[in-house]
Amino acid sequence: MNTQATGSDTRLRGPAVWALVITGVASFMAALDNLVVTTALPAIREDLGGKLEDLEWTVNAYTLTFAVLLLFGSALGDRFGRRKLFIAGLTVFTGASAAAALSPGIDALIAARAVQGVGAAIMMPLTLTLLTAAVPAARRGMALGVYGAVTGLAVASGPLIGGSLTEHISWQWIFWLNVPIGLALIPLARLRLAESTAPGSRLDIPGTLLISGGLFGIVYALVNANAKGWTSAPVLTGLIVGAALVGGFIHHGFNNANPMLPMRLFRNRGFFGINLASLLMFLGMFGSIFLLSQFLQGVAGYSPTEAGLRMLPWTGMPMIVAPIAGILSDRIGGRPVVATGLAFQAVGLGWFATILSADVSYAAQLPALILSGIGMALYFAPAANVLMSTVAPADQGKASGTNNALREVGGALGVAVLASVFSAQGGYESPQAFTDGTVPALWIGAAAVALAAGLALLLPRRPKVEKGAEKEAEKGPERAAAPAPAAAEVPDEVGVGG
Repeated sequence: MNTQATGSDTRLRGPAVWALVITGVASFMAALDNLVVTTALPAIREDLGGKLEDLEWTVNAYTLTFAVLLLFGSALGDRFGRRKLFIAGLTVFTGASAAAALSPGIDALIAARAVQGVGAAIMMPLTLTLLTAAVPAARRGMALGVYGAVTGLAVASGPLIGGSLTEHISWQWIFWLNVPIGLALIPLARLRLAESTAPGSRLDIPGTLLISGGLFGIVYALVNANAKGWTSAPVLTGLIVGAALVGGFIHHGFNNANPMLPMRLFRNRGFFGINLASLLMFLGMFGSIFLLSQFLQGVAGYSPTEAGLRMLPWTGMPMIVAPIAGILSDRIGGRPVVATGLAFQAVGLGWFATILSADVSYAAQLPALILSGIGMALYFAPAANVLMSTVAPADQGKASGTNNALREVGGALGVAVLASVFSAQGGYESPQAFTDGTVPALWIGAAAVALAAGLALLLPRRPKVEKGAEKEAEKGPERAAAPAPAAAEVPDEVGVGG
């Protein structure tokens, strides 16, 4: 019997199957850890203590290190071996998960979450590179579709898994879950994945240090502004030094020969618009989920599992709507679908802000949850293709990494900004106080996503790619978006996520 692939044979065999299993499971873990902690926050606060700022850092320590080191992690793999660095990142992530589960206090948990983010930043971008290299081009679309569905499932189920483990075992098990999976994947990756490098690749250490220090300073200031005061020395120092370092990173990107993020890409109106819209989308969405997941437990009185289930109309909707949105974007173009999705998400958050009260029923919240979920799906389905069509093929790897990083930065800023508004207007003292703080924070989130919708309307109808890529773009959105990894990142971007 002939076992060779034919033109119509779309089955995966041998190394491709192993690569899909290993990278899919690894991406599931990394994507899951963006949202799995949200429904566990009340239990963590009760067990380990800590203030609102500590809960913020429990989330942001992961998203921030993930964001600022993602491009650097990918470059490390290109330079020293993708399989080798994938295993290293997986090892760090697994060890940090065990450390998080064993944390004796909130500070130790925050530190472990930061190390988790480092491991994910090295591991996650290399999953797509390793998978793409292992799967023949004729079957790559199917493999990446499965990969995308797995990461999308992780995002959709994150609050439910976190809530169920917290309620029925303990919050520590949201981290223990990663340990046996990671220990099983490490030897499999060593035995079943092929090694590869990118000759001539260079590391941008100055750029990494500039953006890491800059974003940490800004987020630190936002998180501590209400506790320490906006005019206090630590907050002002964080804002000023952070902004200066980010400015230095931008200057570096324009003037360095091989920067981790070439700033010339942002001269393209389409690239600038979709990336800024992505940052604002995650700012509003992730910050809102941070507060609403606690509202469902602390004010509405649901158990962690019940809260996770009630979040599914929002976080799980992309699994249902995304395929429809993808077909729609192929017919009418990505710009109107992205803009409509962002508008739906903004209206959904505004709806929440309008109806939220200490005694609001779930039935009253359900339309806002569904509308927000549909908006999320309409945004994610065409966003990757819109992004990839704005750059030349040679820049698609950096473009995808940049968009991933900016989404994670948006998530970290969203938690910091909306929690700052929350603590200025309310607090944990009573259900009414929590509601009083959440409502204005949700209006800020809705405004950020509405601004993103406005930016999406400014995207060019037919994105202008850099010179030399026009012929690729003329082949159609599917061909222009190759290499395929970018398309698979659609669910992962919920990566709320990060």
